[in-house]
Amino acid sequence: MFASAQPAEVTTILGSCVAVCFWDRYLGIGGINHYMLPTWNGMELASPKYGNIAIERLIERLEQLGAQKKNLVAKVFGGGEVISVSSGIMHIGERNVMVAEQLLAELGIPIMSRSTGGHNGRKIIYNTHTGEVLQCFIKSNMNK
Repeated sequence: MFASAQPAEVTTILGSCVAVCFWDRYLGIGGINHYMLPTWNGMELASPKYGNIAIERLIERLEQLGAQKKNLVAKVFGGGEVISVSSGIMHIGERNVMVAEQLLAELGIPIMSRSTGGHNGRKIIYNTHTGEVLQCFIKSNMNK
């Protein structure tokens, strides 16, 4: 998780993980998270490796920097099914994306753009000051 009131570029690589990029369109304050699992089960530490925790904590951090939730917009990336699982396990990427979409809708934060799902990974570079995200796809082993 990263948030800054100063201009910064943040790079991350996503497979089934999801990154939500927030940007206060009036103040140019931005932040990004990168989470691995959809929701915290209440048993372990409430870690930002879980989508619901990562989104809430990043919003709190942005508000500490002066952003206002009513001025935030979001961009959502990742959630690909980049490994072949013969047993049909969980579709974790899809569930990670659903958590972001549901929580952002509940919070009234519009999703301005998204690039989710599919069978490729993604490398993104997020500019916290402008809200711009550059993306390139990373071919997975499933696409050989």
